[in-house]
Amino acid sequence: MTASAPWCAIDFGTSNSAIALPADGEAGVRLVPLEGEHVTMPTAVFYAADEERPHAAPRQLYGRAALAAYVDGLDGRLMRSMKSILGSPLAEQHTDVGGGRAVRFLDVVAGYLRHLKAVAEAQAGRPLQRVVLGRPVFFVDDDPAADHAAQQALERAAREVGFGEVHFQYEPIAAALDFERGATTEQRVLVADIGGGTSDFSLVRVGPGRRDRLERQDDILANHGVHTAGTDFDRRVALEGVYPLLGHRGRSPEGREVPSRVYFDLSTWHRINTVYAPQRLAELRRMRDFYAEPAHHRRLMAVLDERLGHALLGRAEAAKIAVAEHGRADIDLSLIEPGLHVALDEPRLLQALAADLDRIVAAARTTVQDAGVAPDAVDALYFTGGSTGLGPLTQRLAAAFPRAVARHGDRFASVSQGLGEHARRLFATA
Repeated sequence: MTASAPWCAIDFGTSNSAIALPADGEAGVRLVPLEGEHVTMPTAVFYAADEERPHAAPRQLYGRAALAAYVDGLDGRLMRSMKSILGSPLAEQHTDVGGGRAVRFLDVVAGYLRHLKAVAEAQAGRPLQRVVLGRPVFFVDDDPAADHAAQQALERAAREVGFGEVHFQYEPIAAALDFERGATTEQRVLVADIGGGTSDFSLVRVGPGRRDRLERQDDILANHGVHTAGTDFDRRVALEGVYPLLGHRGRSPEGREVPSRVYFDLSTWHRINTVYAPQRLAELRRMRDFYAEPAHHRRLMAVLDERLGHALLGRAEAAKIAVAEHGRADIDLSLIEPGLHVALDEPRLLQALAADLDRIVAAARTTVQDAGVAPDAVDALYFTGGSTGLGPLTQRLAAAFPRAVARHGDRFASVSQGLGEHARRLFATA
């Protein structure tokens, strides 16, 4: 394959994705508009049922169009956070998408990549054969075999959609390359890439004397990460704020705690649809006498019968964002019961997220410790990823490295820009 063969770089994220192409003249990179002028697109697929042909293959919608179809109440199946299934047994399992069709979860991932590739090829004006894919430091925590399987699964999906040459780069390393474009002195930068599915950290040497080197392994002082990030925050908000009104942590007439599995499944994007299975619904319906408070069971069954799980988790996510921006939010739950709502403010949010924030800050400290570097020897903190919009999180990370200058990159584009820069250098020498 010649050095002139076309290439792209894909940031396949838990919540949002982006794709980079060579800029005109291949002197730099550019991000591809994926939906209108938007250069990022929600990592979401909606399988829309055909009401006139109920047994026909569902039509697939992507990104904002997928979310809009779900919000508008179209009949079909919404899939989000597909990256989360990589490395888990779910990847090879099938799920019902309507029309009597079952689709393997990994094929959902492949279909989304195929759509990204098609949009990028339309922009490039020719087929794309080579790709650099971003990957988290760990797809799966504390399980090297599952982590390796996750990368293999993503590579297999990329090859299935037509990429003949597939390379990977760590997402926080890509962010470091983006940071380095503006660096005027050599620095140790701790990149904090905190997105929807993972919180990844890399301590990297950057500087003007290093930026033209393709091989940067010696500049990577340490990598570490945890599988805790934005979707986990959404789950905490749902479990601590929304689902107590539906019986989570409630009691039976005898004083026993109500079984909690259904609430955890309703708070996990890729598990929501499992609670709608007829057998599961029948089992939960029979549990009415488990609840000392009848209203809790009634509300739970309303959510299940109306398939409101995705909508409620979406409202938890929106509330998290509103609290981060304005300090408080009111979660409207009238779709369950007229007048039902719950208030969420910053102290309550931080209480719900305390364990997750502790784990993320500990991962940052471990990264620096693994590099054999003292915390006060970190020159810069570079924040990227959608969840770095949560001020209390970035403040806690900054406090752990008090001498580091904190900089915020583009929360949604730094990684894709850096992946594109890595691809440009890599394929220029191929």
